[in-house]
Amino acid sequence: MIRVADPDATIAFFDLLGLKEVRRMENEAGRFTLIFLATPEDMNAPGERANAEVELTYNWPAEDGSAPEDYSGGRNFGHLAYRVDDIYDTCQRILDAGHIVHRPPRDGHMAFVKTPDGISIELLQDGVLAPAEPWKSMPNTGSW
Repeated sequence: MIRVADPDATIAFFDLLGLKEVRRMENEAGRFTLIFLATPEDMNAPGERANAEVELTYNWPAEDGSAPEDYSGGRNFGHLAYRVDDIYDTCQRILDAGHIVHRPPRDGHMAFVKTPDGISIELLQDGVLAPAEPWKSMPNTGSW
């Protein structure tokens, strides 16, 4: 589970990794929404739990108008690891959508990106890809 400040932005980010919304639960009494994402190959029947899911928790703003929760400083999560079919293609989609590849896949095997809420996602190549440009000479950017 990871806490998110903007569900739409986070869902759009995970869509770039191939995850789709499986189901959603709104809890008015607790003032939160749970959104479950999965890869198409992990999905079962519509609305059913998938074989593997990422749970996004959106805590609604306070009714009194006070500031929403701040998830800086690691209150939301550490990082997820996610295996991809083509790390170069995945990183390019991330860049094309305006996000940063903080640790490029210089070795053809591993990269780090961040969600709109600053959660690190470790991308791992399924199988082996040879190191390739522009990735193998690209520097790290920020923290990951």
